[in-house]
Amino acid sequence: MPVRSANPIRARSLIRDNLEKQAGCLNLIHSRMPNIKVFSGTSHPDLAQRIVDRLGIDLGKVVTKKFSNLETCVEIGESVRGEDVYIVQSGSGEINDNLMELLIMINACKIASASRVTAVIPCFPYARQDKKDKLAGSEDNAESKKLAKKNYDWKFRSRAPISAKLVANMLSVAGADHIITMDLHASQIQGFFDIPVDNLYAEPAVLKWIKENIPEWKNSIIVSPDAGGAKRVTSIADRLNVEFALIHKERKKANEVASMVLVGDVKDKIAILVDDMADTCGTIVHAADRLVEAGATKVYAILTHGIFSGPAISRINNACFEAVVVTNTIPQDGHMRDCPKIQCIDVSMMFAEAVRRTHNGESVSYLFSNVPY
Repeated sequence: MPVRSANPIRARSLIRDNLEKQAGCLNLIHSRMPNIKVFSGTSHPDLAQRIVDRLGIDLGKVVTKKFSNLETCVEIGESVRGEDVYIVQSGSGEINDNLMELLIMINACKIASASRVTAVIPCFPYARQDKKDKLAGSEDNAESKKLAKKNYDWKFRSRAPISAKLVANMLSVAGADHIITMDLHASQIQGFFDIPVDNLYAEPAVLKWIKENIPEWKNSIIVSPDAGGAKRVTSIADRLNVEFALIHKERKKANEVASMVLVGDVKDKIAILVDDMADTCGTIVHAADRLVEAGATKVYAILTHGIFSGPAISRINNACFEAVVVTNTIPQDGHMRDCPKIQCIDVSMMFAEAVRRTHNGESVSYLFSNVPY
């Protein structure tokens, strides 16, 4: 609406005030968040862009390339001196290359005098290797048999590494001051670090999706595909005020399930399988078949990290799922094209809010039970 005034000086003053207000609105978020830089690795640029869009800032300039011998080279394209730096890199795709790229980016920012460097790792790499739980006695070799014959206690811990601890050490040594991640495979991984770790939960977003997309969710039962996820499903079941069940599984070897026993009554109910991640999807597909055999009317699967490697997509396409719901901690565009059953929950707003609260020195515990809007 044009400014009208009999006094030309007054009119010019009003126009200047209006222009200043407009400029102030455009710079409002920037003025609230000074001295912050967000950079993206190559693993998940879409999520990083969504985070900065939510924050109202621009993505930092960084050039990542590989030499002919496949060494990773990272060049930070702008000054980070005295800045609060956040680097978004997920543990997906070419995990080893992406992890090395993250370490180099952290170190590059640290030696460029960044005041604080926070690694935003939506899906923490090597999280499943968090303890020495493989038994040497399970190896079918001559040495194990010889020890067994001598009546030794041959069920000792094996020589398996604790790789999650190694990754934690590498991040700390590279110069990370803070870690933001989501749904760690085991919460004790936070104890592997001597720096602060904020482990966000997808649970609030999952609850929101269930209430908005499953009309008969009050007649549902939340199911854990293994005993390790019992705590996760009981929390969701309590907040929905529904029952829960779990499936006990035994493995012959990694990524191969031998048998499954259902504990709980799913007859004539909508079964919602909830887990932190799915890789080859053998577990959740077997679990879905077991639930249908036990009388479940529909089966949904909700997973935080949809890795979907190997035969996962073909298994889901051939399985009895109504939908397989994952978050975008890992890029899902290709998976969704190949499998129409896969649906995606956007959790970028949770990471953006965690970044904002961390930068401003606010508590992030609000995000443990609420979805920011």
